[in-house]
Amino acid sequence: MSAPDPSSLGGQQSAAEATHGEDVAEGASLWGEAWRDLRRNPFFVLPVLVIAVLTVMAIWPQLFTDLVPRSCDLSRSADPPEAGHWFGFDRQGCDLYTRVVYSTRASLLIGLTVTLGAFAIALVLGSLSGYYGRWLDAVLGRIADVFFGIPLVIGAIVLLTAVVDRGVWQVSAVLTLLAWPPMFRLMRSTVLSARESDYVQAARALGAGNARVIIRHVIPNSIAPVIAYATVFMGVIIGAEATLTFLGAGLQLPALSWGVLLSSPPPRELLNTPHLLLFPSLFVSLTVLSFVLAGDTLRDALDPKLR
Repeated sequence: MSAPDPSSLGGQQSAAEATHGEDVAEGASLWGEAWRDLRRNPFFVLPVLVIAVLTVMAIWPQLFTDLVPRSCDLSRSADPPEAGHWFGFDRQGCDLYTRVVYSTRASLLIGLTVTLGAFAIALVLGSLSGYYGRWLDAVLGRIADVFFGIPLVIGAIVLLTAVVDRGVWQVSAVLTLLAWPPMFRLMRSTVLSARESDYVQAARALGAGNARVIIRHVIPNSIAPVIAYATVFMGVIIGAEATLTFLGAGLQLPALSWGVLLSSPPPRELLNTPHLLLFPSLFVSLTVLSFVLAGDTLRDALDPKLR
């Protein structure tokens, strides 16, 4: 057997490096152009600033209030807003603003946990399904269809009512179990498109293994739409948690979230104490809107067809 020609090996190595360099440059160019567009877009900058403030509020609530959320005075039960207590008091006589601030952590944590969990599932299963296709794609697709057929809120109500202690992690696990199929479908479709690209074919021709092709070439060029969708998805999950808790199937006391605050006043009292519903719902709406706007503008910026 003759020894391989060093010049041919060098040529193959140079071609591989050039292919990978073009791949990286294309990805870097896409993200670089997207960032230049996004930082000048007020529909991205303002929502991101709101999200940043909410994140700081969730991590360090003491920066926003000096009061303790469980320090209550029943004599102030459901009192309306006044100077020094801008959101008024809840039914237990607790300062509502303080409770809204401290509720930010659980609401954002559930949204982040479910989004990361669904993203991880979609990244792995979507990449495998889209790249290998055939029987694996059929099996994973049918499994996703089963979960697709279960409405998120109704399915979560059924599963969560069987859970005795419903905390942040229990609610997050149930929502992750039910909410991953849309992100999986998106990842699969982008991988299907990427696997037929020239740089993937070149990597295969140069002897790159499937794992290397998926990790180094397919995923980096398929993940942008999924990241944009995940941003919108987090806002949807925060709204879903508030809805479930309002319906009595989400978080339970002593946990604090915006959904818990929304579920505390009986419906018959809302006309007399509208502030109990108004301020927590404003925070939910502002948060969901911020994530949706940020995700929409991020998706548009990362879509080459819109350039």
